[in-house]
Amino acid sequence: MSIQREEIIRCACDLFLSEGLEGFSMRKLAKCVGCTAPALYRHYESKEEVMREVVAEAYRLFAQYLYRALEGRTPPERFTWAGQAYVDFAMEQPALYEVLYVPLDLLGIQPGEGAVADQACAVGQFWSDRAREMMDAGFLHPADPHEVSLTLWAHGHGMVSLYHRGLLPVSNEGEFRALIAASYSKVIRGIGTERYMKFLADQQRDGTAPPQWREAVLAGPTFENPQR
Repeated sequence: MSIQREEIIRCACDLFLSEGLEGFSMRKLAKCVGCTAPALYRHYESKEEVMREVVAEAYRLFAQYLYRALEGRTPPERFTWAGQAYVDFAMEQPALYEVLYVPLDLLGIQPGEGAVADQACAVGQFWSDRAREMMDAGFLHPADPHEVSLTLWAHGHGMVSLYHRGLLPVSNEGEFRALIAASYSKVIRGIGTERYMKFLADQQRDGTAPPQWREAVLAGPTFENPQR
């Protein structure tokens, strides 16, 4: 079973995205995996249980991407790297990214209950922590860290969803990464302090800012005069 687990997750993810939970069946999943439905039922009681494992796997891998940001030495590094990790996961694992947003009630999960809910809570806390430490260091204006992280997440998810559905004026991933960086630079001007604006301007001048961020800065108003 351990040899087939990745294939089961891949097939289940593809089936769900193409046919929804109503069109998803253990028989179809077994055909995709290359086994029989009774063989699947020896390991999973229902298609909902399969999907719960798929969503749990999506969160597990998503967390691996995000937690790389903790290698950053400063709050701005961890804040920036976390945002980059979010986009990296969405670009490199588009199917798993989509299943992160499966309504939990479709999986038979009650709000706040189960391993998937715990994983979602941990990811939410990760984002709140990034916002909180930026505020504590004087880089973001004081506010409710949860509300700020929720705003940033909603903005990122909206941009990624538009890109995945072909609704943005870009022709490739590189153009999208530049676009989302430019978009976030506008959001940051609203929540960032003068100290953060100066920090980013210094990075721009000495060439230490991430490439996409430098392009976004050069394309928009300068940090020295964010109202221009």
